Amino acid sequence: MTTTCELESSANAIEISPKTYSYALFEDVHLALSAAPGQGETLQTRGHFNYFHYGCDGTMDAGWGCGYRTLQTAISWIINKRNATATNVPSIREIQSILVKIGDKLPRFIGSRDWIGTLEECYVLDTLFDVPCKIQHVKQLNCDQVIDQIRRYFVEYAGFIAMGGLSDTASKGIAGIHQSPVAGTFLLVVDPHFSGVPSSKQQLIDAGYVRWMHMDEFRESAYNLCFILQK
Repeated sequence: MTTTCELESSANAIEISPKTYSYALFEDVHLALSAAPGQGETLQTRGHFNYFHYGCDGTMDAGWGCGYRTLQTAISWIINKRNATATNVPSIREIQSILVKIGDKLPRFIGSRDWIGTLEECYVLDTLFDVPCKIQHVKQLNCDQVIDQIRRYFVEYAGFIAMGGLSDTASKGIAGIHQSPVAGTFLLVVDPHFSGVPSSKQQLIDAGYVRWMHMDEFRESAYNLCFILQK
């Protein structure tokens, strides 16, 4: 099933406050990663993004905030892609307020620890930036049709994919694909589940939060993929 999200933008009515983080968020963590195994074709996100993760802004969201953090990383990519230096990345509470404002959630959602998925991420992106997103529901991630769709997305958009699963409930970003005739297909995973203050990009890589993940490593789960159609 494919769903294209096109909501009437109400961004003019939404104010996102400037942010001051207690430490600088790492930029382009995926570029510090070594090449994927095996000779082949590698396609990656073009443009810059910041790595958002559990607790990075003082909100302690471990266990429920991964969807918000993946969304914040995607938003930072759009801001950099558009050179929109005056635009701020919304906080978790501001994201919740946006979803209430557009009628997707009830007012009690603001301040809650309720998680969000790829559909809500799509709504927020479209509301803030008037950018269409395509939600692709796949019953199996490791199949030729899905792999081809991901590859074509990176060829055409070289963007950032937000991904969530049904039994695999850990939201994550996808910043690239590598296909090797010998080693197989890998996705470049940007995982927001790190908690604490990372000392370096290499720490994130060594701990597996930024990694090339073989398609066979993903859980046997249906997945929702949010393709951001920003060129």
